[in-house]
Amino acid sequence: MAPDVLAPARLGPLTLRNRVIKAATFEGATPDALVTDELIEYHRRPAAGGVGMTTVAYCAVAPEGRTERRQIWMRPEAVPGLRRLTDAIHAEGAAVSAQIGHAGPVADAKSNGLPGLSAGRFFNPIGMRFTKPATAADIERVTRAHATAARLAIEAGFDAVEMHFGHNYLASSFLSPKLNKRKDEFGGAIGNRAKVVRGIACAVRDEVGDRIAVTAKLNMRDGVRGGLEIDDSLQVARWLQEDGTVDALQLTAGSSLLNPMYLFRGDAPVPEFAANFPPLLRFGIRTFGKGFLKAYPYKDAYLLEHARRFRAELDLPLILLGGITGRESMDLAMDEGFEFVAMGRALLREPDLIGRIAADPATRSLCIHCNRCMPTIYTGTRCPEIPAVT
Repeated sequence: MAPDVLAPARLGPLTLRNRVIKAATFEGATPDALVTDELIEYHRRPAAGGVGMTTVAYCAVAPEGRTERRQIWMRPEAVPGLRRLTDAIHAEGAAVSAQIGHAGPVADAKSNGLPGLSAGRFFNPIGMRFTKPATAADIERVTRAHATAARLAIEAGFDAVEMHFGHNYLASSFLSPKLNKRKDEFGGAIGNRAKVVRGIACAVRDEVGDRIAVTAKLNMRDGVRGGLEIDDSLQVARWLQEDGTVDALQLTAGSSLLNPMYLFRGDAPVPEFAANFPPLLRFGIRTFGKGFLKAYPYKDAYLLEHARRFRAELDLPLILLGGITGRESMDLAMDEGFEFVAMGRALLREPDLIGRIAADPATRSLCIHCNRCMPTIYTGTRCPEIPAVT
């Protein structure tokens, strides 16, 4: 019998009040790379609205690992603010996770003032810079930085960390045959390309033990020709399960670098994205943006088809992401054997959605999947359908 999605559930050493997790979505609320009252309120609202756990995005493990300079990076100066945030979430009865990772080739090197890292040399058109192929010393440093970030997360009162192994961020770039053409021990067969992911996961688990839950966001497919595909991703998931380093996997897809809409589905907000950039880039995005921001049709639980293979071949708890908008899609995930669901845009539109679904299972999400929330990350992530408070 499938579990009740709104009943308490175990996640590693945690007991969550339900099986609904607010997915990591960059908040655009940290102009000085430190916690603000706006960031706290951003997460307090869905916590008060009934989610079991909310996820703070994005807590970079190193300054060059931010997608751009306004993101939090994990250092002692960030801990007091993060403690204020976790206290506020706990006061609402929810748990809170820190998404830790390194943006790699997705990082805006110009904004950060630091060279980007990747599995190989790659041109980032946003920062107008080439990435630096990560050396063995870089990999060792970044691996240690993940462990340090996890320790700081414990000091800040987090209940869990989510390691970012998706969307062609640094670890994901090593998994991608398209981005990883290396001839050393980190390139070639999937066993070599997975070394960075497995090394980071081992370092984090060794650092935290069972004091907090450890999850990972893993791409099933990059959604680009020559990128990571399901067979290789499933093998990585098996290794993470065998290594005993994660309490659950959140299954995702798409490339922030090459095909972001493969994750989001729905409308592609090209004009809204273009408006956030200087004139030359704005012209380029308006002219060529539809090749980058491809429109994919939306349907509820749209990643389920890919995720079924992982559920069939793994014993590890799995978190289903993508088009979870109401009780029907939540129950579908439970019926299919997934232990948790993750929600993003629907909670941005209605932070109190889970509480209202609990009161009335027929409640329908108001999210229309226009994706105009995506470009708001530059000015404070929000749903444009919600009237501004004046």
